[in-house]
Amino acid sequence: MVLTKRSLLAAGLAVVSTRSMAQAWPAKPIRMIVPLAPGATADIVARVFAEELGKSLGQTVVVDNKTGAGGTIATAELARAPADGYTMGLVSQGTMVFNIGLYKTPGYDPLKDLAMVAVTGGVSNVLIVSPDNPARTVADLLAQARAKPGELTYSSGGVGTSHHMSGVLLELRTGVKLQHVPYRATPAGIQAVANGEVAMGLFNTPTVIGLIKGGKLKALAVTSESRSTLLPDAPTMIEAGVKEYVVNTWMGFAVPAGVPEPVITRLNTEINRIGQLPQVREKMMGQGIGMLPPGSPAAAQKLVRDDLALWLPIIKASGATAE
Repeated sequence: MVLTKRSLLAAGLAVVSTRSMAQAWPAKPIRMIVPLAPGATADIVARVFAEELGKSLGQTVVVDNKTGAGGTIATAELARAPADGYTMGLVSQGTMVFNIGLYKTPGYDPLKDLAMVAVTGGVSNVLIVSPDNPARTVADLLAQARAKPGELTYSSGGVGTSHHMSGVLLELRTGVKLQHVPYRATPAGIQAVANGEVAMGLFNTPTVIGLIKGGKLKALAVTSESRSTLLPDAPTMIEAGVKEYVVNTWMGFAVPAGVPEPVITRLNTEINRIGQLPQVREKMMGQGIGMLPPGSPAAAQKLVRDDLALWLPIIKASGATAE
């Protein structure tokens, strides 16, 4: 009986402690780990939300850029951080899904080691070719690929990026054989398309929109479910005849597993509110990022599970690896 009472007392104290911590949180600055270099699209997103979060929480949110290994370094560090609500991170489809299929030891389990807070926005890709490429449609480009199986090249900003996975999905959905040419950075991969070093590429809309409008690249299709407001004349891949082809690279925020639920709920509420602010939506649209409707942490976690179920077999079938 004594043990039972002590156990109940300990449990009660733990609940009180968690509630007290949540009520006192945040009592100091919060660190936001970002898996890309300053100036990248994801970094811009992180800094916009960090600034607004700092205002609403009354504490500075410090952006900490940790680059390398496709985002696994940053995400693994996030997973190992104390579950006290003072470390959060920008995560994406790449870090939470693609990396799990590409790396044998990414250093974290996205479902066990991390807790999603919210998914904020998404970026579609654009199928681009050089203006000198005679292809005017996706069908034209696929005809080129079928005429020379395995010879038509496409570039990316590295193995495991959405650019790479977009090419993998194109092969699986159409049966064509392509040759992947990974570059060390996205700008180099884009320039390779513009110069005709490679035949095509599938890059994030924000990174190529200027070159498309400047006539240095030609857009054949977008990978979103509906047409992009930035490229209204470009059909979707589905409209262009590629069935079941949709790639929307989402991004959002996560914390280490074990962070008290009240803290996650507060972060989710604030991030959802910030994502609907007119000035934030305008900044995100300027980066080519479509803001998503507010959603719960559970919905964000489900997105990760569903994406893992969808993409891991695709990555396995492709034979792609980052190691």
